[in-house]
Order: sequence, then C-alpha cells, then structure tokens
Amino acid sequence: MAEELHISASTDKIEKYESLIPQVEALISGETDLVANLANIAAALRYGMDFFWVGFYMVKEDQLVLGPFQGPIACTRINRGKGVCGQAWDQAKTFVVSDVDAFPGHIACSSDSKSEIVVPIKINGAVIGVLDVDSDELNSFDAVDQKYLERLMNSLSDICS
Repeated sequence: MAEELHISASTDKIEKYESLIPQVEALISGETDLVANLANIAAALRYGMDFFWVGFYMVKEDQLVLGPFQGPIACTRINRGKGVCGQAWDQAKTFVVSDVDAFPGHIACSSDSKSEIVVPIKINGAVIGVLDVDSDELNSFDAVDQKYLERLMNSLSDICS
C-alpha cells in the first residue's frame, strides 16, 4: 500500500506543522506496529519539515538504542542521563537545545549538528524511548516545535497503549 503526504510549501513553521502533523497522525492511526510507525514518523518529519536528522532511541534494558531514523549515521547506544537524549529519558521531559556545543555532556554523533530537540515517548507514564531531531543550524527549535512534536508523540503513545 502506497502512502503519500502532502507537504506544505509554506516557509511558516506553524503552517507546515498544521499541514503535516494531522497527516502523520492519520498514517500511524491504522498501524499498531511500533517500528513501522517510528520509521514513517522519522521519514515524514525529515522530509516534511526539512530537518537535518530525525530518529528514535528506544529504551533497551539500561540504555537507549538507536531505532528508525532518517539522516546521517548516528550513535548506536546512549546511557541514561548522558547527553540530551539520555537526560530527556532520565527526566521524562522535553529538552530544547539552541546550541548543542553549549550543552554540558552533549554527545556529538555528528559534528554538523548545531541544535536539537528531544521529546520522550511515554506509555502508561513510563518513558519507552525518545524522538531526537537535530538541525545543522543554531537556534532551530522553539516552543512551536515542542508543542507539535509532543502532540505527535502523545498520538503515538495513544496508539501503543
């Protein structure tokens, strides 16, 4: 079955999210397989929002392990509390980082990454993984990104719970 997203040509971030997020929610609503949904979300966000890197790290025992992603190769494992992803997991909250080089303990999987947002994925209150989005420009993420990406992760959680 072929799926198609209609990507807004707008340069306004809110308009792009308003167009893209409902389409992604509709796409994942009919699928119960987590990996399939993560793969489609990563692709949709990477190409729909023109992000540098979009991917998921999933909790496996005592580490985050790389899951589906779009973009350059990435770190495979991240310890709890380490880097932006590990802290988002440990604290169960979203981190918006305007300059990754200024973030204490940042893990540089790519020297091209300049800013980042990490959103935890929670099922029944427990963090099962994180959505990690990187930009190759400083100050790329803000409250708008946080709002829409948290909404999308909540939709994913509703499907998986």
